[in-house]
Amino acid sequence: MQRLNAVNPAEATGKAKQLLDGVQAKLGMTPNLMKTLASGPAALEAYLNFSAALGTGKLDAKFREQIALAVAQANSCEYCLAAHSAIGKMVGLKPEEIAASRGAHSDDAKRDAGLHFVQALVVQRGMVSDQDLAGVKAAGYTDGDIAEIVANVAVNIFTNYFNHVARTSVDFPRVDVSLPALAHQ
Repeated sequence: MQRLNAVNPAEATGKAKQLLDGVQAKLGMTPNLMKTLASGPAALEAYLNFSAALGTGKLDAKFREQIALAVAQANSCEYCLAAHSAIGKMVGLKPEEIAASRGAHSDDAKRDAGLHFVQALVVQRGMVSDQDLAGVKAAGYTDGDIAEIVANVAVNIFTNYFNHVARTSVDFPRVDVSLPALAHQ
């Protein structure tokens, strides 16, 4: 059961209404995460601005979704696994890529190294080893790319933790939180 109240967009006022109207116009829907974040309009605005800025970076939409899936899996966030599985499909990830991403894997060697780094960031709470950093750099990631990876991890940890606190009602097709078995592991 949801523990924080979602704002009904039809009843929203002020900044919350402005932000929710913008989400509806952009997405054609207003996800429960946004409605619930709208109870603190500054939190919703911060999330939207952070996400929008990252969307203009060097990391493509598919890789950003792969990062989101790896982070959501590491944090067992049911809402984000469902949302990013659906969004991943919309940006062109195949079902097997979605499953692999959840386990921080990719058939693409560079993305695989990036996802291993993502997992290390989450599990080690940012305190990655010299070897973790050397590995992602050896795969071809620049310092700027690494900065964007860390930022993408951070914004996803925010939504994972918020959803854990709120127990946001899942409004995307549900996904089993247990990690799917992968043939190549």
